[in-house]
Amino acid sequence: MRITGGTACGRRLTGPKKKGDSIRPTSDRVREAIFNILAETVSGATVLDLFAGTGALGLESLSRGAESVVFVDKDPGALEIIGLNLKACFSQPPARAFKLDLSQDLSIQRLQRQFPTTYRFNLVFLDPPYEKNLAEKLVKMVESSGILAENATVIVEDRQNQNLPARINRLQLTDRRRYGETGLWFYSLSS
Repeated sequence: MRITGGTACGRRLTGPKKKGDSIRPTSDRVREAIFNILAETVSGATVLDLFAGTGALGLESLSRGAESVVFVDKDPGALEIIGLNLKACFSQPPARAFKLDLSQDLSIQRLQRQFPTTYRFNLVFLDPPYEKNLAEKLVKMVESSGILAENATVIVEDRQNQNLPARINRLQLTDRRRYGETGLWFYSLSS
């Protein structure tokens, strides 16, 4: 697993220690596709990486010019891996990591209290465990929490056979892609 573009391109990332680990990193191929689609919208963005795992999506964002990244995962092992990967790729990364169980109803509000009331995210990566049917619920929580900037994009990664709606409150599905068993849904905030 490596960073696929930007200032840290080619840097190796630490992954899960053993097979069967609960961390399922986004493959290099899928990550590269995501960032090709997002293109210049990453530069200067504030990024939220939910179910961060190894932190690959947030790290890729930093490498490609994101202003800052917030990593969230409930697994202390994942947070340790994120810390190792941040140190391996950047000298002083504008990043923070939080231990939080996102399957709980008020988790996004608890996260929101960690920031000034005016702080908003331009990009949100949402990569819940496959087969848990958490994606739609979490997209609704993110949308209703008030943490999204006006031009925000929410990218959902889940098993490709999931059936996510074309609209979730003010979030409109603008693109959908499939890569093997992985599905990607791109939602944009509309008024």
